[in-house]
Amino acid sequence: MDAFYASVEQRDNPSYKGKPLVVGGSPEQRGVVAAASYEARAYGIHSAMSSRVALKKCPSLITVSPRFEVYRAISSQIQAIFKRYTDVFEPVALDEAYLDVTENKQNIPYASTIAKLIRADIKAETNLTASAGVSVNKFLAKMASGKNKPNGLTVILPEDAEAFVEALPIEKFHGIGEVTAAKMHQLGIRTGTDLKLRSLEELLRNFGKVGQYYYKIARGLDDRLVEPNRIRKSIGAETSFAQDLSEISVMLSQLEQIAQTLQQRIEQNQALGRTITLKVKFSDYQQITRSKTLLFATNDLSIIIATVKELLLGIELSKRGVRLLGISLSNLDNETQSQIVQLALFD
Repeated sequence: MDAFYASVEQRDNPSYKGKPLVVGGSPEQRGVVAAASYEARAYGIHSAMSSRVALKKCPSLITVSPRFEVYRAISSQIQAIFKRYTDVFEPVALDEAYLDVTENKQNIPYASTIAKLIRADIKAETNLTASAGVSVNKFLAKMASGKNKPNGLTVILPEDAEAFVEALPIEKFHGIGEVTAAKMHQLGIRTGTDLKLRSLEELLRNFGKVGQYYYKIARGLDDRLVEPNRIRKSIGAETSFAQDLSEISVMLSQLEQIAQTLQQRIEQNQALGRTITLKVKFSDYQQITRSKTLLFATNDLSIIIATVKELLLGIELSKRGVRLLGISLSNLDNETQSQIVQLALFD
């Protein structure tokens, strides 16, 4: 979807149309931008930016609080459209999904035709625009989807894949973030061509196991399947504070409230988890995480609270103010799928 949250707000409030708008927390509460309209992006505003910084870049910026229940409802509406064409789709977030249409319900021979029809259905039924990328694997389709945004459609044919990847700046690669891109620049890797020239051994040496992924995508290769029932990897909750926290007792109290929110989300997902992670962001925006992996999977509130309190007390705060606290549960087991089945050794 194109600037999904922001586009929904502009759709539902005509006075916002054509104006720079962000969805997120207010500058007064030291919020963060969750989504920016294309008009706001023209000022250099992007997601994860401080709302205060965004307002400085654009004094006329409109800030709207998120309405996740609305976004979720629209996302479900869009997924219902996908199901007219294929059941093999993998939601990545509320606003994005991979679809495998090799075999499709309407026996349409071309994936590009299906993409056009889905985009037209979305526009007709939600009055929102979507961009699509069509290719032979997930990596190439993802790269294509961002090529002609907003409201675009890009097809990368198999015979064009390597040339497309070779011309890409390394920071445009899906799966290569700012830190990795900076490290690649230090190694003289600035384009897909540069990445392709590096051996698998060199990439593994410099980037660990993910080096194998970089080796493949430099050649336009990606063997990951579209997984309709992909298991969620983690569940989290966090809170940003209008005023920095400096007292340990207040932080511990806030962690109890965050843990309660987290437990509700865990129960909604019918999940148990083994790894509990504490996230702390300081007033200078430095962020650290501390984790503890249990010997058993749990969703018990008292265990979560006790664990994160222990993790917090083990951090050297050095009288620094804390602007955000978060808790997440990972190494998840789905309660409805975690029964152990013992197969017979003999007939």
